[in-house]
Amino acid sequence: MKISNNWLKDYIKTELSTEKISAYLTDIGLEVEGVDKFESVKGSLEGIVVGKVLTCEKHPNADKLNKTTVDVGGKILEIVCGAPNVAEGQTVPVAVVGTKIYAKDGTSFDIKKAKIRGEVSEGMICAEDELGLSDDHGGIMVLDSEKFEVGKNFADYFELTNDEVYEIGLTPNRTDAMSHYGVARDLQAFLVSNNLKSEFTKIESKVLNIEGSHDFKLQIENSELTPRYLGAVIENVEVKTSPDWLKARLKAIGLSPINNVVDITNYILHGLGQPLHAFDADKIADKVVKVGTVQEGTKFKTLDGVERTLNGSEIIIKDGKDNPLCIAGVFGGSESGVSFETKTIFLESAYFNPVAIRKASKFHGLNTDASFRFERGVDPNNARTALTHAIRLIEELAGGKLVGEILESYPEKIKDHYVVFRYSKIDQILGTKIHREKIKEILKSLEITILNEIQNGLELSIPVYRADVTREIDVIEEVLRIYGYNKIEAPKKISFTPVKLDFEDQDALENAWARTLQGNGFNEVMNNSLTSVKDETDAVKLLNPLSNDLAFMRKSLLEGLLGNAIYNINRKSADIKFFELGKIYHKKESSEAYLDQREKKYEERKQLAILTTGREVAENWLQPKSATDFYHLKAYVKILLEKLNLDLHESALEDPRFSDALEISAEGKTLARLGKVSPQLLRDFDISQDVFYAEIELENCQSFRSNENLKFVDIPKFNKIRRDLALLVDKTISYSELYELAKKNKSPFLKKINLFDVYEGKNLPEGKKSYAMSFELLNEEKTLEDKDITEVMNSLIKSFTKELNAELR
Repeated sequence: MKISNNWLKDYIKTELSTEKISAYLTDIGLEVEGVDKFESVKGSLEGIVVGKVLTCEKHPNADKLNKTTVDVGGKILEIVCGAPNVAEGQTVPVAVVGTKIYAKDGTSFDIKKAKIRGEVSEGMICAEDELGLSDDHGGIMVLDSEKFEVGKNFADYFELTNDEVYEIGLTPNRTDAMSHYGVARDLQAFLVSNNLKSEFTKIESKVLNIEGSHDFKLQIENSELTPRYLGAVIENVEVKTSPDWLKARLKAIGLSPINNVVDITNYILHGLGQPLHAFDADKIADKVVKVGTVQEGTKFKTLDGVERTLNGSEIIIKDGKDNPLCIAGVFGGSESGVSFETKTIFLESAYFNPVAIRKASKFHGLNTDASFRFERGVDPNNARTALTHAIRLIEELAGGKLVGEILESYPEKIKDHYVVFRYSKIDQILGTKIHREKIKEILKSLEITILNEIQNGLELSIPVYRADVTREIDVIEEVLRIYGYNKIEAPKKISFTPVKLDFEDQDALENAWARTLQGNGFNEVMNNSLTSVKDETDAVKLLNPLSNDLAFMRKSLLEGLLGNAIYNINRKSADIKFFELGKIYHKKESSEAYLDQREKKYEERKQLAILTTGREVAENWLQPKSATDFYHLKAYVKILLEKLNLDLHESALEDPRFSDALEISAEGKTLARLGKVSPQLLRDFDISQDVFYAEIELENCQSFRSNENLKFVDIPKFNKIRRDLALLVDKTISYSELYELAKKNKSPFLKKINLFDVYEGKNLPEGKKSYAMSFELLNEEKTLEDKDITEVMNSLIKSFTKELNAELR
């Protein structure tokens, strides 16, 4: 949200610098993400002076150029000019040497003394577009010699606007601060609380002069959808271009001026936070304004020229013949909008049901400044005040006259929030005590009314415009926000009681694994659960999607992580280690879903997804190449799963997402799937490097997690013994077969099995390969004797020879 510093000063006057205001706004939760400078004319006409053309003659070396001498106030300049309309005796704007000229495309250049086709040129006689005053480039700008004095600064004849604009990262709950007035009101509360000098102007309804009467009628079909609605009829309106000051205000915050009436509604919206809409009153049939709904399927063309099909749930402004005029709070209609031919307007100010506005905005994909505010909840008690301010401006800038009484429907006033606030609670939450009078001062500065002082607390009435302050904890947050987070000192001593590890807590497992991955160089990512899918077979589709790209619940975490990967690869960060904790969603097959009516139609599972690509270790002089691979990924997965102390089994996996894949299970339950991402999937994401991905089924892992699997053992007192075997086996034999066979050995001394080399090639028989395996043996009671070691190794060799036809090398 953009907030103009000049505009802000309309409501709060202070001697604070922009930097200080930025810091204070950030302190109270209105985070200033940046401050930009705004100039109504780029460069503010600096270096432009009024000059008079003394002589003008053809350039001796160029047919389309003129050689002139120009008086700029006691100094005569020689200037080469290419404008066809330059002539002797003209009063003109001149850019002297050193002036910066700004082009329409955003570039700029400096005026320098130069030779043009052999003739000296000491400046430039400017056209309107070169000064940023208009888009006219038909020739140089010729000034009225009676109004413009030679030698004077050209800028002195214009009301130029220089401004500083705050970019505020507004959180969705702060509906009260979605305007310049709202920001000023919040800043004032902070300044008052901290005894900083300021002068705040509170807005009040304008006193209006009413002339004559009108025949318009108002009909509200559903007061729940439209709790408050006001409308005013203004005649004799002259729709034209807005004055410079109004255009500058809107341009400063990034809006394009349209005409004086529309600009006034935008000025009130961003100034006071109340959206308004102006209708061409002559296009409202029967002079009846109805607010309700229309039949589903009704066609309606909006201001952008798009014909839309209404779904029947939108709040619609209609005329006496039930013709739609506007999607209330969202977008106006093309037929009833204000144009330069409009003479009478019907001006609307309302409070619409936020949920209804949000649904209409999302359904039609129309996110406007008005819907942004209505769907979060504007101040219903500000509707009349804002309307009167707009009417006064229309009278001043468009010559209109208010006729008849303002039409209004407000059957039941929306009440302020009632909250009981306890001093003991705020002391407990903050860990410190704020003086009670200070708390009262802060509450009053926030326009929170103290209804009654009770024992150890207060009864409060919260203004309805603070839609986010409805509970005691919300009030505590408001007090702390204005008091200052930085004033709460961190305790020098923190006491806590260690708690027993809860093996039923899945969060504990997830946090432990996340910390392990972070310790191994991984970064956590969080992606949207909503996505688009190519295969809708078992996808869960939303009934009311935000957009076509967010119409389904995700079926896998892989696509989101691939999107993260290509985003980083495109920004020259190709060495990636990511993990994500999140849920995936599937629709069950019909036969399965309806076999038992008690069974759910959908399922969701929580997974830990891991993705690696690029180099495993940064390039250095000792290790120039270290591309990550499947085995690196498998090692990370095994580090996590081994914490469960289970007997893990590995098996090949067929999965279209992978070119090579493996499944790890225990007691018949899948714990993890991992592999190399398929080339086709990588092409879909424009990724040209190998990517490896694993997904761990968290709920299955949690089911095995118990204190029975947590084992503590003494550090061995005796040394481990290592023995190696080189085995010649058929190429069809996998290492997992050797590993599983070795694990079946009944010896209590065999502690660890590892593969440290695989060889295929020369000096081996056809169809054979060699595995080099190491075996660690340990007797925890005494030093191992040779006979024990020999017995274990002979037993292993016998098993390998008998079961897998292995040979010793």
